Amino acid sequence: MISDYLELAKARLGALVVLTAFVGYVLGARGEVSPWGLTAAVVGTALSAFGANILNQWLEADLDRLMVRTRERPLPAGRISRRQAATWGIVTAAIGLLILAVGTNWLTTLLSLFVILVYVLVYTPLKVRTPLNTVIGAVCGAIPPMMGWTAATGRLDAGAWILGGILFAWQIPHFLALAWLHREDYARGGFRMLPAVDQEGRLTARLAFLYAAALLPITAALSTFGVTGIAFLVTSQAVGLAFVGLGWVFLRARNQPAARRLFLASIIYLPVLLGLMVVDMDDRAARGGENVLAASGSVVPDIADLSQLPKGL
Repeated sequence: MISDYLELAKARLGALVVLTAFVGYVLGARGEVSPWGLTAAVVGTALSAFGANILNQWLEADLDRLMVRTRERPLPAGRISRRQAATWGIVTAAIGLLILAVGTNWLTTLLSLFVILVYVLVYTPLKVRTPLNTVIGAVCGAIPPMMGWTAATGRLDAGAWILGGILFAWQIPHFLALAWLHREDYARGGFRMLPAVDQEGRLTARLAFLYAAALLPITAALSTFGVTGIAFLVTSQAVGLAFVGLGWVFLRARNQPAARRLFLASIIYLPVLLGLMVVDMDDRAARGGENVLAASGSVVPDIADLSQLPKGL
């Protein structure tokens, strides 16, 4: 049962969500990490993501049965009933939201609720209607690092938006490469992923390359706003150029080997980038970011400032 639960929750994907939330919290805290706050942010985000993933599979069980890569999942294979899966999904998501409400703040909790609702009620139905579903899914995937930041600060300021932009842009080449590898399977299941309808792959490869290239200025913005230092600026651009190079190979070749290399590189690229952020985050960089914001007249306005309110319920 534990194995089936973890498979329903897409635990490996959830681990990536946890990592981005963790880094978002550490960068937002700027050296003043609260163990309880960090734990609540990470655990609450993880359970919220698990719940959303379970409900996603609950809705897609019949379609997953048609695909080779998903037909052995617990629901299509009949190891878990639909009622049991729905219960697990709702309870898991609710516990995650409760932990965030008690251990962080209402802004972080509302962001999590937003992700759950959009992922389950918007992204999941759109997967069989339009290739634009990937963009909606990328929005959901961009928010966990922002949640980590808001859990530490109670605000959505420049650093949070830049982290969200990085995750948003990264997901496009990551998923398009994966969808290209399984495009026939997606078509068999009735999912309108872009590679399933873009038979020649011209648009798929072009978008993968463009979004990989977009990561270069977005990652540079972290140093521009003082969230990270010069070392991150240099190393992130070097790593990013290698990633863009593989995107260019996929654009020119549009074949399985090129797509597989781009997908595998995306899996390596993100953890390396997140690690570089943490390594080069220091007090001097933080003060530099504050100076940039002050000099620019607050380039990115705060959406909410909950830092003066008591945390928790």
